Amino acid sequence: VQLQASGGGLVQAGGSLRLSCAASGGNFGNYYMAWFRQAPGKEREFISSINRGGAKTYYVDSVKGRFTISRDNAKNTMSLQMNSMKPEDTAVYYCAGRLPTVENFTAWGQGTLVTVSS
Repeated sequence: VQLQASGGGLVQAGGSLRLSCAASGGNFGNYYMAWFRQAPGKEREFISSINRGGAKTYYVDSVKGRFTISRDNAKNTMSLQMNSMKPEDTAVYYCAGRLPTVENFTAWGQGTLVTVSS
């Protein structure tokens, strides 16, 4: 499956932004999906995931309660709703997917830049 992330931009602290990830070329519904981000000068970090059916989600503590991950398998899309944003959320955000039979994420979007101003 090929992934394309979009929706990044500039937002003020406290504001909201919604990222999207569009999938093509594969059976999106078979993929366990996640969002990662990489802040300037830092390593890429996992922030949220969603299972194939969309019923189970996971968030790291730094975004829990502020970000919401969701997916629409009929439309081959995944989203990340980001609220109450902070300057430390500034990063390039990546969507990623893996089949349940493998441990590593094998499909990656190109990344979309999110900048949160203080």
